[in-house]
This record gives sequence, C-alpha cells and structure tokens, in this order.
Amino acid sequence: MHPAPSIIIFTTLSGLGYGLAAVLGLGLLEPAAMATKIAHVAALLMIAGGLLSSTLHLGNPQRAWRALSQWRSSWLSREGVMALLTFVPLTISAWLSVVEGRHVPLVGLVGAALCVVTVYCTAMIYASLRAVQGWNTGLTPICYLLFAAAGGLLLATVAAFASGGPGGLCAALALVAVVAAWGAKTIWWNRLRSLVPLSTPESATGLGNIGRVRLFERPHVNENYLTREMGFKVARKHALKLSKLALVAGGALPVLLMIAAIVAGVGGVAVVAAGLAVFFYALGLVVERWLFFAEARHAVMNYYGG
Repeated sequence: MHPAPSIIIFTTLSGLGYGLAAVLGLGLLEPAAMATKIAHVAALLMIAGGLLSSTLHLGNPQRAWRALSQWRSSWLSREGVMALLTFVPLTISAWLSVVEGRHVPLVGLVGAALCVVTVYCTAMIYASLRAVQGWNTGLTPICYLLFAAAGGLLLATVAAFASGGPGGLCAALALVAVVAAWGAKTIWWNRLRSLVPLSTPESATGLGNIGRVRLFERPHVNENYLTREMGFKVARKHALKLSKLALVAGGALPVLLMIAAIVAGVGGVAVVAAGLAVFFYALGLVVERWLFFAEARHAVMNYYGG
C-alpha cells in the first residue's frame, strides 16, 4: 500500500508521545525537575502533532469530526474518541508538574491507562482489516504497544539524566522494551514474508483448478484511488535491506547507547548517549512504519492484476 507521509508521521509521533506520557504518568521522574516539565509539554505536543498530521490524509479534513460518531463499530472512531478523552488527564498531569511541581498518582495512572488504550485502538485500525492479510494478526497491536513503550522509556531516560538525577531505572527498562519491540517486529516480519495469500485471482474466479489466472485486460486505463493507494509495491530485496537498517538504527544502536548511558551514570555523557539513542530509535521507527504500509498487500489488487 502507498506509505503516506502523513500517516507515518501520525503513527510515529503519537506513539512516542503516548509512550512518554504513560511513563510520566507512572511517576518515574521527579515532577518538579525542569526536564520533567519539558517532557510533559513535549508529550502533549507530539500527540497533538501526530493527530493533526493524520487529518492531512483525509479527502475532506474539515469533516474529520464525523469519524467520532461511529465508535460502536469503527476502530478509527474509537481511536479518535480515546485520543480526545486521554488529553484530559494528560493535561492535568502536565499542569500539576509544570505549575505546581507535583505528581498525583491517580491522575497519572488514569492517563497512562488511557494512553495504552489509545495506542491499542490505533493499532486495531490496521489489525482489524481482513482484506490486508499481513496486518490482520494479534502481533500488530503488540508491536505498536511495545514500540510506544520503548520510545516513551527512551525519552524518559533523557529527561531523567538531564534532571541531574540517576536514570538507571528508566534506561534499564528502555533496554528491555527496545529488545522486546524489535523482537516482536522480527516475528511480525517473518510471518508477513512467509504468508500464503488467502485471496488470489485463482480463488476469486474459481478457475484455480485449470491453472494460473492472469489479467487479460485492465478494468480501466487511468489510475484511480484504489490503484494509487493500494497498488504500491516494494521489491523484496529492498524491503529486506530496509528492515535490516531499521533493526540496526532503531534497535542495536539504542541498546548500545543505553548501555553507555548506564555506565556513565550521570552527567553530560549520559545525556548525550540517551539523546542519540532516541534519535536513532526514531529513525529506525520511521523506516519500520514506512515498510509497514509499503509491504502490505490489499486483496482488492486481485481485481487489478496486482
């Protein structure tokens, strides 16, 4: 499928923002520290920026509010509703930290729980689509949740070290989350690349017993929405190279940099190492999200010979 930049920005930024907000809600950082206050504001900005970016992919962005009305049946609608609800405790937590320099556990835990639910709803927008066999698996929400947790812990580690205090706990948790996230993604990729398509031109036409079915003539000459959005293809060799790049940049390098930060303990070296870990993790995550869409095959392309 076509990897739209707006959706890649949305899933990347919002995931990092919700992950950081959830970690802050657990109270792992000193609420009165300037770095923690900045982290609260940064989390809200990343979430808002990601959500605003997602509207750019709509045909009529001014009608985006109508998506909220279908929450009974649509994961997209549920994600929108949860995103709005989550802003309430996150804004309160940010106010308490920035203005009053304190953390209220109840508000923080409610915000963290809603962050988890919102990220899950985002993932289910894709995991619920049976027409895209590669996405239609329980591994999809697991990957989204783990990537959000890893990103949030990495960002929290930067704030912990920047505040002048020990960031060893956040760094250790970030290490575990990064390894778990990329481990789950590796399993997800292996599944995707070994899938036997459920829907093929042979099964769709019922002519598979005769032989291979091929398109005699395209349904129409000009491109349309479906061929533009669903007909994108990436060569397998390029996909393999990009997935290795994502693993190295988003997985291996952050792990090594987190180890360096833990060894450094406190000070500028730890802050720089943690900051570089976030940078490389975000780079790897962008590549992973690009591949998430680029490697997806929609069943409708059977009709167009895809």
